[in-house]
Amino acid sequence: MNKITHKIDQGKALRSRARRIVAFCGAGISTESGLADFRSKGGLWDRYRIVTFQEFLASPENRVEYWSMRRELIPALLNARPNPAHHALAELEAEGRLDQVITQNIDGLHQAAGSTRVIELHGTNMTASCLTCGRQWPIAEIQQRLDAGELDPHCGECNGLIKPDTVSFGQSMPAEAMDKAYLAAAGCDLLLMIGSSLQVQPANQFPLIAHQSGASLIFINRTPTPYDHLATVCYDADAGQVMQALIE
Repeated sequence: MNKITHKIDQGKALRSRARRIVAFCGAGISTESGLADFRSKGGLWDRYRIVTFQEFLASPENRVEYWSMRRELIPALLNARPNPAHHALAELEAEGRLDQVITQNIDGLHQAAGSTRVIELHGTNMTASCLTCGRQWPIAEIQQRLDAGELDPHCGECNGLIKPDTVSFGQSMPAEAMDKAYLAAAGCDLLLMIGSSLQVQPANQFPLIAHQSGASLIFINRTPTPYDHLATVCYDADAGQVMQALIE
C-alpha cells in the first residue's frame, strides 16, 4: 500500500467515525475554481496596496485606489464556479454529516455548490451596501458602474459610501459569525482544514479550538502550516482530489 492510499484510508476512517464534522476553509479551496490566492506572488495584494477601512472612509483618493483593485477582482469572482472540493462539502452536508462550513473566503462558492450551513468570517463579495442607509446591491451592478467610469460609487438614495460586504483590514470582525464559528469548532469531533495557511488571526485559531476540545483534525493544504503537528493526517495535494476520495 503506497503512502497516499494509506493516508486516504486514514481520512476515510476518521470521516466514517465522525458525527459532527466542521470544515474550515481558506483561499486554497478556491484555487481549483480559477481564483488565485491574494497573497501569492503576482496576486492582488502583491500588485495593489491594501487600503484599510479607515483609509477608505477618509478620502476619495483612497476609495478610487480601493475600487481599482475590486474592479479587477469582481469579474473573476462572478465567473468562478464551484470545484469538486466545494461539491464534496455540500454532499457531506446533504448526508447530515457536516455541521458547518467556516470560511475565510468571500467568493460565495460554498453556497453555489449547495452548502447552506456556511459561516462567512470575512463577509461576502457577492453584494455591496451603503454604509449610511444600508441599501444593498448585487456586486455585478456595482461592477457595471465601475466599468462606466464611476470610480468612487455613492448611494443614489442618501449619497452614502458604497462598500462590498466584506471585512476590510481595520474593520471589526463580525461578532455573530465569530461566535457561531467558535461554537461549531468547539463542538465538532472532526475538523477538515482545507486550503488555509493558518497565518491570519483570529481565524487561524479555530483548528486549535477544535483540537483542544478533543476533535481530530484533517489538513488539506499545499504548504505546511504552524499547526500541522496537531493533525491526525495532512495531505499535500489538490483539495478536490482529496475530498472526492474521502467521501467515496
